[in-house]
Amino acid sequence: MADTAYVYIMANQHNTVLYIGVTKHIEQRIWQHENTANEGSFSDKYNCHKLVYVEQCNSIKDAIAREKQLKNWKREWKDALIEKLNPNWLDMSIYEV
Repeated sequence: MADTAYVYIMANQHNTVLYIGVTKHIEQRIWQHENTANEGSFSDKYNCHKLVYVEQCNSIKDAIAREKQLKNWKREWKDALIEKLNPNWLDMSIYEV
């Protein structure tokens, strides 16, 4: 699907900080987070280098809407969403996304 886009959540080592993002190129974007391609960014500053959640959307418009929705959620709701897909908060980037 040409318009596929992704909403993803990165966490720091201790899962105390979350970064929610959106992209059309998930593998490339996760590599950028893991390799600090954007020095000084939020995810760099707070060491959010671990992919803990990814959700595929039908379009970039849908992904942006979902990102905004998730950013407005309470932390406990975000944690529950992550734990439904990834109960042990493992780094999903080592698996096929």
